[in-house]
Amino acid sequence: MTKIDYQETTSDLLARIDIHKKYGSRDIDEWMLHLINPQKGWKILDVGCGAGKQCFLFYKALEGEADITGGDVNPELLEKARQENSKIGNRIKFIDLDFNHKFPLEDNQYDLLTSCFAIYYSQDIPFTISEMHRVIKPGGCLFTTGPMPENKSLFYEIIFEATEKPIPPMPGSSRYSSLIHKAIQALFSKVEIQIFENPLIFETVDPFLAYTRASLSEDRKLWKSLFDESGEFEHVMQQIKIVAERRIAQDGKLVMTKVVGGFIATK
Repeated sequence: MTKIDYQETTSDLLARIDIHKKYGSRDIDEWMLHLINPQKGWKILDVGCGAGKQCFLFYKALEGEADITGGDVNPELLEKARQENSKIGNRIKFIDLDFNHKFPLEDNQYDLLTSCFAIYYSQDIPFTISEMHRVIKPGGCLFTTGPMPENKSLFYEIIFEATEKPIPPMPGSSRYSSLIHKAIQALFSKVEIQIFENPLIFETVDPFLAYTRASLSEDRKLWKSLFDESGEFEHVMQQIKIVAERRIAQDGKLVMTKVVGGFIATK
């Protein structure tokens, strides 16, 4: 098993979501809804729900006519979700759920299970996938999203140029299209891959640096080769700023393309 010492903070997660909306040209929520085509009356579970983004998206799209549950291990993000849920009369259920352990749920319950940008932090991928499979109804659907190997290549190019140090394997882009895809194929009767590309265009350096800071604040636990000394983080951020400003001066903008894989699996 691979234990990944990582837990997203609310502020960093929401900062990146906001930047995607402001500087991206495509809407990943519209893409996801089009692929899944959820139906009124469905029973839906979102694993690794964070602050509830997907749950509220389904609630709105289905006009509240669905049984929706979100589960996460992060109490700060769950509290954020529950506060938002109170505004709609607590129509969504939010539960404590650690996908590294047996789900506190019965077999064959859900028409749809989603897990967006979360599953690659699993310690034991086959176990987590098997728990997802267990709680989905026969004929039901699993939908997951995660970064593909070519995701945000500019981000890594700039960090490498700034530090001259190799980029460590990221849990998502190094595991999602390989280990996770194979684990899903092993259990589900049918698996499709869909690709979503969203160029984020930065004409000034500040939003790119905000994105980088939000990404690296927690990733320092994973990037030990870059941040092995006290104060190293701010030094690296300053070097990244210099490289990013030079590239903007040369090209007029930074174009960082998010490349996301969507796996649609049928039980």
